[in-house]
Amino acid sequence: MTTIDAALVGRVRSRLAAEVREPSAQAVAEALGLEAGLHGSASVLAVVDALQRERRGAGVLQPLLDDADVTDVVVNGSGAVHVDRGHGLERTDLRFADDAAVRRLAQRLAAQAGRRLDDASPWVDARLPDGTRLHAVLAPLVRPGTAISLRVPARRSFTLEQLVAAGGIDVEAARLLQRVVETRVAFVVSGGTGSGKTTLLGTLLGLVPPAERLVVVEDAAELAPDHPHVVSLEARPANAEGAGLVTVRDLVRQALRMRPDRLVVGEVRGGEVVDLLAALNTGHEGGCGTIHANSAADVPARFEALGVAGGLARDAVHSQLAAGVDVVVHLRRGRDGLRRVEEVGVLHAAEPDGHGTVRCVRAVGLVDGRWADGPGRDRLEALLDSHA
Repeated sequence: MTTIDAALVGRVRSRLAAEVREPSAQAVAEALGLEAGLHGSASVLAVVDALQRERRGAGVLQPLLDDADVTDVVVNGSGAVHVDRGHGLERTDLRFADDAAVRRLAQRLAAQAGRRLDDASPWVDARLPDGTRLHAVLAPLVRPGTAISLRVPARRSFTLEQLVAAGGIDVEAARLLQRVVETRVAFVVSGGTGSGKTTLLGTLLGLVPPAERLVVVEDAAELAPDHPHVVSLEARPANAEGAGLVTVRDLVRQALRMRPDRLVVGEVRGGEVVDLLAALNTGHEGGCGTIHANSAADVPARFEALGVAGGLARDAVHSQLAAGVDVVVHLRRGRDGLRRVEEVGVLHAAEPDGHGTVRCVRAVGLVDGRWADGPGRDRLEALLDSHA
């Protein structure tokens, strides 16, 4: 392969842009003719390929996104591109010519998603046509240069057996979670960013009987459960004029009118928690979703913060949480990069009458690397038996 100087490609790009010409072989050859030195057909084809690659998909990042093992691609300015293949971020050999090249790519990707990205609107959070999640921030708001984060949608769903084989979940925990789904108790999957919450939730939704209707609400569509009856609702940002906004909370309300057997909120992170708790307290069994939390024990506090921000009183949040949500499944990503189910907890109110502050009590979980029962195991077994 002929090596082409990035500065030369940049000059050709600028000439073609000024003349509003496509990077065809003839146009590139004519532009190269204005450069010092001799440039043969190999150079012409190399520049054509470089310019057209910039215009396809994610440009120079597309080969990384096409890698079946890659889940995330992150760009930190022109000099550092990292990928995650399931074992943590690893640096690649890929480099951009300069930050202007990163900026051009970010703006083109934003345009693909129908969004604006410039100095007046210097960040974007959107979904590309192929489902890839895009987040970008333009320099100088971010250092060392324009930052791009791309999250690849799940290419396939996993079975519990596959997660067990991969070391993500213990055999006993897998059986327990299967019972959670079968008995239609409401649950949330908690964990940090990139801990595998969406993957696990998609797996568990695949266990729902095929006769049941799943209505899934997400900020950006990521869940792809292996189930024959899934209806997905996706939020929409406002357009450049500030119109057309559709929030997750709006969609939760619509989902309740769509006869869901199971209401699923891909990620609970805003005012929609108010409507979700209301739904789970009005006969909608088996509801579920994911939520960011540092541990299972922190989940009630996370619900409290979101619920109060959404307009509920603190005691009302805990009262509805105690009555509407039963189980917490917490994941953590280890230092080895492996995503594991760390704990299954059961929620209950501190006071015997079902009121008061809700706590999450460990039922089973990893202790010194081994799966062990916790103080809430009997409570969880009684809960599952009562719903059987």
